[in-house]
Amino acid sequence: MEVFEAIEARRSIRSYRDEPVPRDILDKILEAGRIAPSSSNVQSWKFKVVTDAATRKQLRELAFGQKFVEQAPVVIACCLDMEAFKERGKRSLELMIRGKVRPNLEMILRSARGSRNTEFDEERVVINGAINVAIATENMVLAATALGLGTCWVRAFDAPAVERLLDVPEGLRVLALLPLGYPDESPPPRPRKSIEEILI
Repeated sequence: MEVFEAIEARRSIRSYRDEPVPRDILDKILEAGRIAPSSSNVQSWKFKVVTDAATRKQLRELAFGQKFVEQAPVVIACCLDMEAFKERGKRSLELMIRGKVRPNLEMILRSARGSRNTEFDEERVVINGAINVAIATENMVLAATALGLGTCWVRAFDAPAVERLLDVPEGLRVLALLPLGYPDESPPPRPRKSIEEILI
């Protein structure tokens, strides 16, 4: 499936067949998330794959009873790694050494400071980090669509309780749950604004 076909075919799937997702297919979807672009190449995401039925049932409860969270054979918890931005200097240096970017003064200073960099603007980290996680998650959504699977972004859940349930390490925050499986429905596309309405 071409990328534009996947974009047009993607739907929020809320009904899944009782069919497991093969490991090689799941690995391809996770790989699509792994290779996503990110600000300063910090790759500020971590993913927790949940296939256990009992845990999925608890996730359903923590997602305010959304049945499809339990019904999907796989749920991927998409997490923001708050600590990743502390390695911006290291990541910038890697890019410069490999000739992938033309260094500017800020990058050179950041790389020189390395781990001694005390600048850590939490608001900026959360905003940039959340954007990074969203890009990686959407890569997985489109890869899943291209491979014949369905997904649904889930943001309505008790995040602290989900983090406790999944034993998410310190410094990570669950931003989205991504149920994944073979669709048992084929919903029509939802209305979208015209191109004229979104251009300014």
